[in-house]
Amino acid sequence: MTTDPRNGMAILSDEECWALLEAEEVGRLGVSVAGEVDIFPLNFVVTDRTIVFRSAEGSKLAEVAANARVSFEIDGYEPASGEAWSVVVKGLAQVIQRFADIYDAEDLPLFPWNASPKQWFVRITPRSLSGRRFSVVEDRRPT
Repeated sequence: MTTDPRNGMAILSDEECWALLEAEEVGRLGVSVAGEVDIFPLNFVVTDRTIVFRSAEGSKLAEVAANARVSFEIDGYEPASGEAWSVVVKGLAQVIQRFADIYDAEDLPLFPWNASPKQWFVRITPRSLSGRRFSVVEDRRPT
């Protein structure tokens, strides 16, 4: 971990970023289509240094099909240390279509919170990964 001299934030290594990603199950997907940006909260799982999520047909799936370049973000707060962190993945999203890959995805511990059917699996293959950790100002810390 190194420190950004401009703001004192700790810059997380790739290993630290992956460890945080693997420990979480909810993140946000950012997609831009026709100059409009949408952000979708979703459940996900990390497998083979990729991010996999499920989707029903609709705007999220249509936007990923229209523009595979996406951002994915998770963040958190650790009350014991008073530190917050954030991890951002930028990469390419593809609907999983090969039967063998679909069967593998069905075995992943991926459980959407919404009960509506989500028959499609989407994989984000990272092109870049970044993370940071910082102390939250004491009088702004969540309780």
